[in-house]
Amino acid sequence: MTAPADRVFLDGEVHTLGTPDKTYEAVAVRDGRVVRLADTYEVEFLVGAETEVIDLDGRVLLPGFVDAHVHMTTVGQHAVHADLRGAESLDDALARLRERARHADEWILGYGFDESTWPDGRILTSDDLDGVSTDRPVVAFREDLHTAAVNSVVLDEYGNEMPDADVRENGVIVEDAVNVVTERVEPNRTEARELLREAQREAHSRGITAVHDMVRKSRAPAAYRALDAAGDLRLRVRLNYWADHLDAVRELGLATNWGSENLRVGAIKSFTDGSLGGHTAKLSFDYADADGERGTWVVDPEELDEIVQEADRQGLQVTAHAIGDEAVDAVLDAYEATENPGKSRHRIEHAELASDDAIERMADLGVVASMQPNFLKWSHPGGLYDDRIGAERRDTHNRYPAYLDAGVPLAFGSDSMPLDPLLGVHEATHPPEETQELSVTEALRAYTSGAAYAGFDEDRMGTIEEGYLADFVALDRSPWDVDDIEHVPVAFTVVDGDIVYDAR
Repeated sequence: MTAPADRVFLDGEVHTLGTPDKTYEAVAVRDGRVVRLADTYEVEFLVGAETEVIDLDGRVLLPGFVDAHVHMTTVGQHAVHADLRGAESLDDALARLRERARHADEWILGYGFDESTWPDGRILTSDDLDGVSTDRPVVAFREDLHTAAVNSVVLDEYGNEMPDADVRENGVIVEDAVNVVTERVEPNRTEARELLREAQREAHSRGITAVHDMVRKSRAPAAYRALDAAGDLRLRVRLNYWADHLDAVRELGLATNWGSENLRVGAIKSFTDGSLGGHTAKLSFDYADADGERGTWVVDPEELDEIVQEADRQGLQVTAHAIGDEAVDAVLDAYEATENPGKSRHRIEHAELASDDAIERMADLGVVASMQPNFLKWSHPGGLYDDRIGAERRDTHNRYPAYLDAGVPLAFGSDSMPLDPLLGVHEATHPPEETQELSVTEALRAYTSGAAYAGFDEDRMGTIEEGYLADFVALDRSPWDVDDIEHVPVAFTVVDGDIVYDAR
């Protein structure tokens, strides 16, 4: 006799998102795993006296979203400090910082501004931030975290620690100069735990059940372990440690995939170049709005090669940030020199301007493309990409179909800009250029099974199958039937068969 289910979800449209994508009406869960996929009539036979019955009422049930590139502490910061996401102008951003100043003890911090969406496109300056405070440090971090604006207090106190090349005019700082500030405002362990709780709530509200978190000089790993030990971690988290943690990771004997059901070691993460927004992505051509500039190496190819070889020898996956075409080529050169990059599932984060040859090399080497479709919000006519690389190159970046056609494993994440898979799916299915367009099914797979594969999790999550983890997201409308996918409401989110977010 078959044991009853702990919970059943009936009368819905259940998409496995496997290959092919099969649909069912109902799913049964026992002990946190899927035990039956069938029509409602058949699944009802698993209803016992203590089984909880959830009526999907026609809703779409999908595998929980897996965000392959996040900064969860920063997501939590949006709830605690000035949230500059969506600020409609420079004045709006300053008003939010002034409001935060009323409650902040010392540092006045804001996260997530994007000046490219403002009417005049002017970035915040030290003069602007001096208007918020002249006696306390004020920092506004750009959405990409590669650029920030600081007030005179910060420049006076910490400017001598910042590389001259990374300090721009009027209190705008980039790359290593930003790191100086980031280290000063790093939350303590208690604060980190609360930030991660906030971020977990935000993730669940977006239908996210697993994340690959990029952590650097952070108390996040310890905070995650405390949450996990207390039973309060309801996300599947892979910790991708920055390369400056490599010695510690090796000394502790950590290896990729080591950990618990909810918290595992991921990759060693490195930079190569910077960002398009900061003119620091490494290009083989001049920036359209900065004659003669082609970006900078944040980690030069020789140093990158040493990091890759050392991590690979230790059996660790490597993932490298590379946006410009030159940076992508440098990463592939380093991976090609390893013993088996495909088995190690080495990754490139962003890979936005990869050439045709680079995409073919990625396929040959088995390298994962970890990309962010929400970045296409800057790709529309007159947007940031037009400014930086020229409108004539609009169809040459973020060419997701080219990766799939070549056989490159494609994983989607958000880089927390913002944390919203449905926005990413919408952008990938409604891009400005045909070279960027995916089908709804392809985009959803990149945010589920593709991202699971990037984290060696394809045998337990990313699709809805018998024996797999019961991690789901229920949507109020079908993303296959609407044009405004980014506005499809998340009805509820399920982890281990338990509803962890419910907006019904």
